Amino acid sequence: MPIVTVQVTREGSVPGRNSVTAEEKAAIIKGVSEVLFNVLNKPLESTYVVIEEVDLDNWGWGGLPTVQYRQRRAAEAKS
Repeated sequence: MPIVTVQVTREGSVPGRNSVTAEEKAAIIKGVSEVLFNVLNKPLESTYVVIEEVDLDNWGWGGLPTVQYRQRRAAEAKS
């Protein structure tokens, strides 16, 4: 029985939204389950998909928290 964990940012898919919608989560679960079926022949009913939403202040890249990294990139783009 496969268990797949998908981490997504809590920002949502459009500006101003602070979470992933139920419809988007359902599509993620369906898509991941279908990949495991198509690639590994794992039955849909035996595949578990866990979605974890990560708050903005709990991730980053470029050695910086996300907000600071984006601020730096925006300032560099203006220069």
